[in-house]
Amino acid sequence: MAEFATLARPYAEAVFELALETGNFDEWSNNLSFLSTVIEEPSMAKVIANPEIGKHTLTRILLDIGNDYFSTLGQNLVKMLIDNHRLPVTPQIALQYERLKAQHQGYLQVEIASAYPVEPEQQQEIETILQKRLGKAIDITTYIDKSLLGGWLIRTGDDVIDLSIKGHLQRLAFELRC
Repeated sequence: MAEFATLARPYAEAVFELALETGNFDEWSNNLSFLSTVIEEPSMAKVIANPEIGKHTLTRILLDIGNDYFSTLGQNLVKMLIDNHRLPVTPQIALQYERLKAQHQGYLQVEIASAYPVEPEQQQEIETILQKRLGKAIDITTYIDKSLLGGWLIRTGDDVIDLSIKGHLQRLAFELRC
């Protein structure tokens, strides 16, 4: 994953610079999100991984899928990623782009992983606490991770607040071994 982050960084920064020049931040978010969704779909992942499918064919397939969705610059990015064998790093490009966008627009992206759905009141309480603690507006995304057993795992950029049962059990096991 660290390698993907390194490979993705120049692309994310270039896309951010283009968005900054043109002011079309949301268009780039949509392009990157759509492309990430498409390439992560299992049947499409098989097509992408198939060495018998050439660059031209893969480019045509992806551009046909996103015909009504990709901007002209988005289409150029797809072509460049395919030509440079960087298509698999697209989700990491999207993630890094969103961080740059959030930083520029003065808010932080926060991911909350929970074993169960987060209630709106809980999410609002977390948002209020994090806004006070970090001094920035917060954009929260939640997702379910049953492996946590209970509690939450909160990520803001490189910071992680582990309030999960799984995390507590791991720390307890570590302390018992010492």
